[in-house]
Amino acid sequence: MSSKKILLPDAALSRRRVIGLAATSAIGVVVSQTIGGCAADAATAPLTDTTNTDGGSGSVASCVVTAALTEGPYFVDERLNRSDIRADSITGAISSGVPLALRFNVSRVASGACTPLTGAYLDVWHCDAAGVYSDVSGAGAGRRFLRGYQITDANGVAAFTTIYPGWYSGRAVHVHFKLRLFAGSTASYEFTSQFFFDESLTTTVHALSPYSSRGTRNTLNSNDNIYNSLSTAEKAALTLQTTSAGSGYSGVINLGVQLA
Repeated sequence: MSSKKILLPDAALSRRRVIGLAATSAIGVVVSQTIGGCAADAATAPLTDTTNTDGGSGSVASCVVTAALTEGPYFVDERLNRSDIRADSITGAISSGVPLALRFNVSRVASGACTPLTGAYLDVWHCDAAGVYSDVSGAGAGRRFLRGYQITDANGVAAFTTIYPGWYSGRAVHVHFKLRLFAGSTASYEFTSQFFFDESLTTTVHALSPYSSRGTRNTLNSNDNIYNSLSTAEKAALTLQTTSAGSGYSGVINLGVQLA
């Protein structure tokens, strides 16, 4: 499949719905804390138990509905198969910033049961510490950094090493992700969303170099149109809860989808 750029405005998308996996909650796409993890630990963190139970004290998961969010900006289908997305694949330059490890636990929900979704393409992309996206107009044109995909393994896991995002005018700090299944070269399923960050943590991180040279961000979660298109429960689900150790942070996204 040839690469193509899809540049969409950051306006709320019509509300597509998917089924989410929530650990002891009524939330769908769950962003949860990785226990005791630094940036290097996310890939080895224990999987969330997706076994349905009878709802007693041992119940750990339930299947509920959540919303997708707009794609843009700026998804570029570059097919960069890599876990560490910090490097520019053209120049080799490493994006500077506070390390952030992400782990996606992806499950398929069918007939009330949650099972690992294997062989799914999971893309992640976001801006750098200066608020720049790669491979689009301006400073990022002709470069390929902070983008990549992984294919979910036998446990439905895809893991990434990146940096804490910077900010750009008009948007709260966020990370985009897209899940796809393919039949040959044709996408047979697609789900796109974003997750956000705790504002106090962002303030702490952005006080450090190289973020501090950018100045104070002008849009918070509270006045971000995309964030505020979500319900209260969806906001909680799509706000990354992080654990810090050493110089980095880590987090886990438990994503469940209903394919049919």
